[in-house]
Amino acid sequence: MDFSAFEKLIGYTFKNKELLHEALSHSSYANEHKHSRNSNERLEFLGDSVLSIVVSEHLFSHFKHLPEGDLTKIRASLVCEKALYEFSHKIELGKFILLGKGEENSGGRERPSIIADAFEAVIAAIFLDGGMEAAREYVLGFIPDNLDRNRSKALNDYKTVLQEIIQRNPEEKVEYVLKDQSGPDHNRVFVVQVMLNSNVIGTGEGRSKKQAEQMAAKEALELMGYKN
Repeated sequence: MDFSAFEKLIGYTFKNKELLHEALSHSSYANEHKHSRNSNERLEFLGDSVLSIVVSEHLFSHFKHLPEGDLTKIRASLVCEKALYEFSHKIELGKFILLGKGEENSGGRERPSIIADAFEAVIAAIFLDGGMEAAREYVLGFIPDNLDRNRSKALNDYKTVLQEIIQRNPEEKVEYVLKDQSGPDHNRVFVVQVMLNSNVIGTGEGRSKKQAEQMAAKEALELMGYKN
């Protein structure tokens, strides 16, 4: 298959085209071509680490005044599934992923998890084909120019940070439960608990449900050792 159009979009030409082919091969496609195709799962594993190193180094160099906890939160906002899904639109990644017939028919081409995994697999493919400098140049092309101005928002989005931590273990599930609300309509106070597999890991209150959820996530992060 000719991926030259995709190479133009990402601004990188592969010496080993097979690496790119593998990076774009979802497991459903590989299973339908068992004797000739590997899925992108192994590349996704490597790409996750390369992405983390590049982003971590960038933040370490550009935000020298920030402590480790704040750097961790900013990184989480840049490497989470939502961010990678948004980055992928810039290169029309969904159009080029190779899917099995069942996955294709069920809307897999727009599924955030599939696209985010493929995004990381492409990073690994570039790393293996052109080295760390090529991978770094590629990844940094997606980092927002206004990252500094948006930093405060990222640092205060405790729910996103908590989700990024928890989703490292796919079997874990986070849920926010409204436990109480009191006060008159114009001055309501909401109390929310955040649950991890039915266990309470944080409680928060606020003037809105969203604020209470953020405070519950903040408490959970603090209990995990992440400081504000």
